[in-house]
This record gives sequence, C-alpha cells and structure tokens, in this order.
Amino acid sequence: MDILSHFNIENEVNHKIQAYFNWSGGKDSTLALHKILEEGKFEVKYLLTTANLDHKRVAMHGVRLELMRQQAESLGIPLIVIEYSSSATMEEYENAMSKGIQPILDEGIRKAVFGDIFLEDLKEYRIKKLREIGVEAVFPLWKRDTRELINEFIELGYKTILVCTDNSKLDNSFIGKTIDHELISRLPETVDPCGENGEFHTFAYAGPIFKKEVKFEIGETVERKYEGKTSDGEEKNWGFLFVDLVPPI
Repeated sequence: MDILSHFNIENEVNHKIQAYFNWSGGKDSTLALHKILEEGKFEVKYLLTTANLDHKRVAMHGVRLELMRQQAESLGIPLIVIEYSSSATMEEYENAMSKGIQPILDEGIRKAVFGDIFLEDLKEYRIKKLREIGVEAVFPLWKRDTRELINEFIELGYKTILVCTDNSKLDNSFIGKTIDHELISRLPETVDPCGENGEFHTFAYAGPIFKKEVKFEIGETVERKYEGKTSDGEEKNWGFLFVDLVPPI
C-alpha cells in the first residue's frame, strides 16, 4: 500500500479529529503535514494560506497563488486563501484573519496545525490568538532537531526549491536551487538547516503525499528591500532575493 492510500482510507476518517493546516507551501509545512497524516489522529479538512492582495502571491515566499492551488490539488486538500494588502497594519491583518477563518470555525473545526519548529515567541502568539476563538494549536515538528528534520525530508523523497533568501545570510548562489544534501552541506554555520530564523523560504513540489509533481519553470530573480525595526527597536533594512516560479503554459 502506498503512502497516499495509507493516509486516505475512508473508513478511518469518521473517528478522526478535524483540523485545518496553516499552509506556507514550503518544506516545514510539507513535513508537518506528512507527520500529521502519518499519525492518523487528524483529518486535515483545509489548507489555510495568506497572500498579498496586490500581487496575488503568498506572503514572504512570493509564490504565485496559481501554483499554490495546483499544490493543494496535488495534495487533495482544499485551499483557503486569506488576502490582505501589503500596506496592512497588524490590526488590519488580524481582522482579515478573523474574517477568513470564520467559515472554518462555523464547521466546528477547533484544531489548527503549524509547521513551526523552535521560535517560542511565534508559537506563543499563535496559541494566544487561537485560544481567544476557542482553537487549539498543534505543532508536530516542535523542538525537533532541524538538521535531522531536513535530512529526513530529503530522504523521504520530497523536493523543494529555495524561492526566497535573506541577502545578509546567504549569497545568491542558493536562490532557485532544489534542496539536497549537497546544498545543506554548503549552508554557512550561522544559517539554520531548515531556515527557521527566516534565512530562506521554499516551495515543495513533489514527494510521498503529492499525487503528482507540481510543474513550473524558473523565472526571473529580483531583489526587494524592506524597512522595519528589530526586536530591540532599532531601525533596519532587510534585503531578500525572490525567484519567480512560473506555471507552464
């Protein structure tokens, strides 16, 4: 029995706990979904992602929504997209999230799955905001060693491409490359093997839980700069490289 058949046996679904998955489309989300499906405790009803309203791309990853929908179709799980403007304030973002998640809550779903690994502040923020609406957060990868996780991801046969890199952490030889053991061995010691500190973001396009490979072509690479404040309140400029993944015509 292949892995997809194992994950989708209909007569097992009735006693599972319904959940939705906070989906980025990258490797951590993919491995966390793999773990959740393998465990068999939850039925993942929806993938939930956030996107830039102005550009129709996934926030931070910069992947086109068209590819995200193809990815969800390959996984066999409906995708719900919450869009907000790139100029949105935190309050506007949270309002968009509250409105977008309401149909899920109306179905009685009270479990939310995340691919976070070790960022304590982010985890606590998620738990706090979800507790306010009666939802429990689930973290299947939490506190796992990130080098072990990325090696497991590769050895399971998943494929993922670097779609965004932090200029201050990685040179431009990494952008647009598919992750393998050789690439991981070239990462600087200061870069987390899973990019958990935001050093890079990925798009997963093939592997055990995908019914078929998500096809795309490599488009142009662009650099974008952002202004903001560090956790210490200091003004800072961030530079990121993004590669455009183009759906085949």
